[in-house]
Amino acid sequence: MKTIFVVDDNGINLMMADEALADHYDVITISSAITMFELFDNVIPDMILLDIMMPDINGFDVLERLKSDVRYKEIPVIFLTSINDAAQEARGYEMGAADFIKKPFSKPVLLDRIKMVLE
Repeated sequence: MKTIFVVDDNGINLMMADEALADHYDVITISSAITMFELFDNVIPDMILLDIMMPDINGFDVLERLKSDVRYKEIPVIFLTSINDAAQEARGYEMGAADFIKKPFSKPVLLDRIKMVLE
């Protein structure tokens, strides 16, 4: 079973993502990017669902760090965001994001987008 990290500082979003994905993937919910990087010592995920607006390190900085490290640059990252800004989306795609999913997300959309990126 593929492993997905869901990184978001909002517990409700983590719970909703876990609920939506748990039947299909090994889901690890993480409340901060710092914790995510610490987990890489034990688990390398097949995908990361990443919030943009987080207090410790924002999603763009996390993506930049991932893409600059040969060990993690191939991990697909889908941004989960409530931001509806074409410039931010363009920036994310330029940086290497695989996709953007708007919050609040629906389970079918989330599953379909993940499946498309992983295949």
